[in-house]
Order: sequence, then structure tokens, then C-alpha cells
Amino acid sequence: MRALGALLLIASLAPALPGQQSQSENSGGNSPVIMQDGGVDQVLQSIYIPPIPNAPFTAIVHTQWIRSLLDGGTYTVVNQRQVARDRAGRIYEERWWLVPKDGKAQSRMNVIQIADPAAHTLYNCFLLETPHRCVVQPFADSGAAANYKPSLMQSGGLPNGDGFQIHEDLGTQTIGGIDTQGMRDTITYNPGVIGNDRPYNRMREFWFAASLGINLKSELTSPDFGKEIFTLTDISTSDPDPKLFELPNGFVVVDHTKPAAPSQ
Repeated sequence: MRALGALLLIASLAPALPGQQSQSENSGGNSPVIMQDGGVDQVLQSIYIPPIPNAPFTAIVHTQWIRSLLDGGTYTVVNQRQVARDRAGRIYEERWWLVPKDGKAQSRMNVIQIADPAAHTLYNCFLLETPHRCVVQPFADSGAAANYKPSLMQSGGLPNGDGFQIHEDLGTQTIGGIDTQGMRDTITYNPGVIGNDRPYNRMREFWFAASLGINLKSELTSPDFGKEIFTLTDISTSDPDPKLFELPNGFVVVDHTKPAAPSQ
């Protein structure tokens, strides 16, 4: 599933801001490609859904990514998307562009992902490409995912006196009729450990539904990427519509599950 996660980062990228053009938009005709120094590309890792059998659900994932501006303000991008898992552990996920909150840009679905742990396949279907294609690659999530539990910190000092970490139990909460257990993990690096000139804090808070093996609420905060908030709504524990796990009509399948033929 970590291979899936790497693609999710790319699939969740926001479109260009108003007034910007992508390189591909500028490269046609006689228009020069304009390159410049500096800048940074940031990507977002969304929630993790393990291929657990006999724990079906459908839900809507609401995402907010809040980043700080130098003048003290914030810049927020958002999206929402459907996810599902059936009784066999197959996973369906939509990927939508992140767009500025309360802005004029409209989010669009750009990728559908269908993972099948029994067949060991992961299909990535690209909706905005021409021709439409579904790229299939090996899905190598281990059987340990069937008993997935989130990793937890243990309170105490970091090695070499680099700082400390704190684990907190936040109790229980019912979300959408489902029982969850809340946790908060905070890690603090002392000045100078990672190039920081003051204590550097990272916090992860989540509400885990053991019956589904997923977090129904999750919040991550760090000085380098800001705050990420994921909230699941419209949760149903019925088996999802089987049609969700069918490939879109008219898409060409590109098979990356087999090793490439040796060159002559």
C-alpha cells in the first residue's frame, strides 16, 4: 500500500493558481518554455485504507491543507472524494484536485484507483488524459494489513538528547455511529537538531475506528507543511456497489505487472 501512497501524492496535487501556466501549456507552437530558479513542489499524503476483509464501508473524505504565509495569514486548499472497501478487501478511491478554499477554481476528479489484494493488482485510471487509460501494477500490501493498527509513539526522550516525544490517550468518541479511540502523539526537537533555531514540534491526532481499521478523523500539524485535516462523513458499513470496482468503460489497460522483455 505504500506504493499506492506514493502515487496518491502525485494524484492529489492542486492545479495551477490563476495566472499561472503549466510547462505543457506553454510548450505548444512558438511559445518559449520559461524556466526560473527557486520554488518548491508540495504534495499531500491522504488517509491510509488497509485491505481488510469483512469490514466494508463507503465514506466521503473531506481534506483541508492549511499553510502559513509570511505575513501571518494562511493559505488553505480543500477537496472531498469518495472512498470504499468491500467485504473482499478491495479498495476504491477517487482522487480530486485540491483547490483554494472559497475560491473560484472547481475541483475535478483526475484519478480512480482500484486495489484488489486477492489478485495483487492496483489499477490507476487517469480520467483527464487522452487516450483514457488504466495502468495496472502489482499491489503488494502484505497480509499484515488485515490486522492493521496505527503505529503509536512511546513517551520519553529521543536518542542522543535530540528532544522528546509524548503519547496521549484522548478517550473514546462516537463518530457517525461508530466507536473510535482518540490518540495524540507529539514530538519536539531541540534547537539545532534539524536546522531549527527554536524547539520544533510535530503533532499527530487521530480517532481510530477499530471495527473498520481506519481513522475517521485525523489532524497533522508541523511547521514545515502546516496543518492537514481529514474528516470522514456519510459513513455506511454496508457492502458498497460492486460497480465501483469495475474499470471505467472505454479505458485502455496498460499492464505493468509483468517484467519488461529483455532488449535484443
